[in-house]
This record gives sequence, structure tokens and C-alpha cells, in this order.
Amino acid sequence: MSNDLPFWIRMTRLEASALVQPLVEAVITMLASIATLLCTWVIAPGPGPAVLAVVLSLSLSRSHMDRDLRGRLEAVVVLPLVAFVAMGVGLLLRHAPWMGATAFVVGMFLSVWLRRFGSMARRAAGVIALPFVTLLTVPHVRVASGAAIPTWLVPVLVALLALLWVTVCHVSARRLKLLPPLPAPVVMPTPQKQESSLRPDATTRMAIQMAVALALSFAVGYAFFAERWAWIVLTAFIVHSGNRGRLDVAYKSGLRVLGAAAGTVLAMTLTFHADNPATTGVLILTALFFGVWLRPLGYAWWALFVTLALALLQGFDAQPPSTLLWQRLEEIVIGAVIGLASAWFVWPVRSTDVLRRRLADALAAMAEAMDPAMAERTPARLASSLDQIQDMAAPFRASRRFTRRFRAMQPADWVDTLLACRTPAIDVITRGETPGRVRQAIGAARKALREPESLLPALQQLRQTLDA
Repeated sequence: MSNDLPFWIRMTRLEASALVQPLVEAVITMLASIATLLCTWVIAPGPGPAVLAVVLSLSLSRSHMDRDLRGRLEAVVVLPLVAFVAMGVGLLLRHAPWMGATAFVVGMFLSVWLRRFGSMARRAAGVIALPFVTLLTVPHVRVASGAAIPTWLVPVLVALLALLWVTVCHVSARRLKLLPPLPAPVVMPTPQKQESSLRPDATTRMAIQMAVALALSFAVGYAFFAERWAWIVLTAFIVHSGNRGRLDVAYKSGLRVLGAAAGTVLAMTLTFHADNPATTGVLILTALFFGVWLRPLGYAWWALFVTLALALLQGFDAQPPSTLLWQRLEEIVIGAVIGLASAWFVWPVRSTDVLRRRLADALAAMAEAMDPAMAERTPARLASSLDQIQDMAAPFRASRRFTRRFRAMQPADWVDTLLACRTPAIDVITRGETPGRVRQAIGAARKALREPESLLPALQQLRQTLDA
């Protein structure tokens, strides 16, 4: 029997099975990226358009803007516009650096701040960031002589090509049952708050933190690192991307430094064997493939392989690889410190507060799905809420490993206990049941959110009631 197997064998099998679906998704994502890259190379040869093609394909595959007709129409409007604006910012970075830096900071601020304006704005915001990040590696989209289209039109056509190939690959994969069908988008209620000019809401504060971190990174980079400022700015952006509070930024800063260090060392090794552009291109695409595939296992894998891809893209120029290795590690550490300082001291957002808000949303969704007064009860909103909690669990679990001995209350315990309620709660909802004891336990857990010390016992009682 499988339960008789040693624990390490069961865990190995579980991790292996967890890699299968991400592997399929990574293959499909890279097929779309390569198809977009080849079409782009035909109409606009050159490294700038090629990088833009791959980055937009990766961004679209992750954002799922192609999930339905409405999403595709939104992407048709948003993607070319964003790519075109990004090209303009790239020109400013090249010819008027301080103006370009200002435009870059504003663009990144908007990519965070827009998330507070509903689902469409959140999807658009998700697409804004990555085309801007490409500017840190290829600031100016230069087209080789003999291109079929003018330079100013390249970003628009590349964006539309990326949307076309991502849509074709995703739709084909779902029809062949290689990918599961996407669930219908769940509309999550957004609490309406009167925003104070002295203390903005969490999303606005995170946008301000991003802007401050990037502004400081540009200032430090331009002042002290001349031609090597991009890695500082890139790291500050990465540690703030998807910010869920200051603990999340600290966690990603550590993983960014570790993963980037490993990626840079690996890039230095591979550079000795990448003696022509074709070989370098294959290595870059391979690194991105492994980054997309292994990202679900941990952010450090993504940091490692993205750093490897960027290092190979930029090359080591004429400097000794060992010298440039230490320079890049220095810049990565500086960027991580700037990002962490911004999250900690500029209108800080406590990750525990963000988690309690997510727990409240999940418990509210569970209560609604078990309310007998509701005409239609489905587990979709509950499942979506629990997915969001799962996405922010890693920093709390990492913190628990280091603080368990001297801190009794561990938010990671809240996460694990509520996530353990997922299967029995969805089973109850699917059967159409509305048991009074469960609804009473949900109500007690929602009240306990105001008193963190009593939250874990309330969640444990909810789990026991669901399992009964």
C-alpha cells in the first residue's frame, strides 16, 4: 500500500506529480514564445524586438488575458499601447536618462496602483510591468537594416503577434486536454473605504513604495554605477513585484539574492561555451523554460534562471568574468536593500494585516456558499480566495521556521489550518448542504479575526466541525 512507503518516497512522488502540470504549461508557453520570436525575426530582425517578443509572450501566458473573447479584445487594445509607450520610455532612457527614469517610475507606479480599480484594471496592470522591465536589458528597440516595417510600428506588431500565438497555443492545448479548462473568473468584492490623505489604502501605499524604491535605485545607479545601474533597478523592481507586505518583500529579497548569485555564477560558467549568438539564444530560452517550469516550486528558482537569462543576454563584454560576477552581486544586493528599506519605512504594510484580510475574504466566501438564503451556492469564490492565501503562504512558513522557539502566535498556522478546510468545505458546498454547526463555526472564526490570539483555536474548531 502507498501509505506503507517511507515518508521520503511519498514526498518525492508528490513533488514529482506536482511538476507534471507546470512542465506542460512551460512547454506550451515556450512554444508560443518561440513562434512569436520567429515571426518577429522575419519582420524586424534584431535583439530588441526579439527580447520584446519573448517577454510579452511570457507575460501573456501568465496573465491569461486570452482566457475569453473579452480578454482578447482587452489585450488587443492594451498590449500594443503599452509596448509603444515602453519603446518611448526606452528612447528617453537612452537620450535623456533622468526623464526616462521618471517615466519608468511613473509606469511602474501605475502598474501597482491600477490594481485597486477592478478586474479589468488588474489584468491591464499585470501586462504593463514586463514590457517596461525589458528596457532594463534592451533600453532601445533597434531594428536591423532591411526590416519590413518601420521601427515605431515594431512594438505594436510584436504585441499582436504575441497575443496571437499565446491564444493559439493555449486554445489548442485545452482542446487536446493538455491544459485544464480555465475556471470562470470570480468577481471578488472590493471593500469601499474612504481613503485618507494621511494614510492611503494598502494598494496605494504599495504603489508608492514601488515608486520610491525605483527612484532611489535610479539615483544610486546613475550616481555611483554609471553603465551598470540596470541590475540595481531590476532587483528593486523584482522584490516589490506582487508585494503582499513587508515580510513578503523581505522573503523575496533573500531569495532574489541567493537565486541571482547562483544564476550569475552559472552564467559565468556557460559564457565560456557560448561562443556565438545562436548558442547564447538557445541557452537563454532554455533558462527561461526552466524558470517558468520550476517557479511553482519556489521563487528562488525563478530568480536563478531569469538572472541567468539576463546575464547571458547582456554578456560579459571585455571584462574578466570573475570581476563582473562580483560587480553584479554587489548591484543585486544594493537593489535588494533599497527595495527592503522602502517596504519597511515608506508607509509600511504589515503582511499579517494583508493575510487577515485574505482570511476574512475566504471565511466570508465560505459563509455565503453555506447560507441557505442564497439562491445559488457554488464553491468558486471560496476556491479563489483560498488560492490567494496559498500564494502568500511561503514567507509566513519561512518565518515560522526561524521564530517558532520564541514566538507563540504564528500566522503560518492560520494559513495551514484554513487551507486544510478546503476539501471538506467544498464537498459540503457541492452537496448543497448548509449545516448549522459549520455555519456557527464560520461565524466564530470571523469574529476571532479581531482578536489574533483566539484566531487559531477558532480555525481549528472550524476544521474539526467540517471533518465531523
